[in-house]
Amino acid sequence: MNDFTGILLHARRLQGATKDLSLAELSDAQEKLAMVIEKRKELHAQYEAENAAKIAQIEAIKQQMLEAGLDISDFESSIASDKPRKQRKRGAKRPVKYTITVDGVATNWTGIGRMPVVFAQAIANGKSLESFSV
Repeated sequence: MNDFTGILLHARRLQGATKDLSLAELSDAQEKLAMVIEKRKELHAQYEAENAAKIAQIEAIKQQMLEAGLDISDFESSIASDKPRKQRKRGAKRPVKYTITVDGVATNWTGIGRMPVVFAQAIANGKSLESFSV
């Protein structure tokens, strides 16, 4: 609760906060507070009327569904079966550019991303990357 609300809703704190105000200022504040309350009542009544209209529409639709012999589960099952599944497009795999065989294990590399350790070791031993081209 913020300070204003704490003062406004506590009688002693409100009395202490308004002790320096004149009667005219207090009357003015009372009128303004009454206007705020009236506007809030009007908004609440409007909200209640809109809510009542929605509830009436829902009840009318429920009645129509009952007369037609439908249930909400009929809609859920038809939505699931009518909706086509979206296929995920997968990109083509990148072609292998380099290959090396060490101890009978072949290692392929597309040339993109981090260089595999076996290629880095072979290059450190004096071989060129082009010697592993496919």
